[in-house]
Amino acid sequence: MEKRVPEEKAYVLAIVKGLMITISSFLRNIFLGDKPTIQYPEQRRDYSERMRGVHILNKREDGSPKCVACYMCATICPAECITIEAGESPDKSVENYPVRFEIDMLRCVFCGLCVDACPEEAIIMSKEYECSFYSVSDSVYKKEFLMNRPSLEKKEFGYRPQI
Repeated sequence: MEKRVPEEKAYVLAIVKGLMITISSFLRNIFLGDKPTIQYPEQRRDYSERMRGVHILNKREDGSPKCVACYMCATICPAECITIEAGESPDKSVENYPVRFEIDMLRCVFCGLCVDACPEEAIIMSKEYECSFYSVSDSVYKKEFLMNRPSLEKKEFGYRPQI
């Protein structure tokens, strides 16, 4: 016959095994220097070229938005965070342009479907991942802000499927 271990001892053995695994991982991280933690404000993590960060609205050479107000990005957006109002463009080579183009960043899930749907590559994503707002109204990025993102000067483009 097999000897049975009392239930209290079984629990204690399981707890001791778990503590041994935790302590060995802790000591390995301390003494071998393989630390997964970074010192955030001073150090920045490197991300993939396909990183989906904050949106950028591309401009043409004349400074007008590349967007032709086709509503494809707003239609495919699962969070329904993109608002577009179209208007007649004074430029005859462009049929429409967005009079109003807004993205509610509190609703956005950064899926990149809007970038995939855009036929003009008017909207792309940057590598910026820090979004903080002081009020709810600050979280709605308007057309002028999206066209003049700081990451445009730094050339920090993220997800762009049509490269």
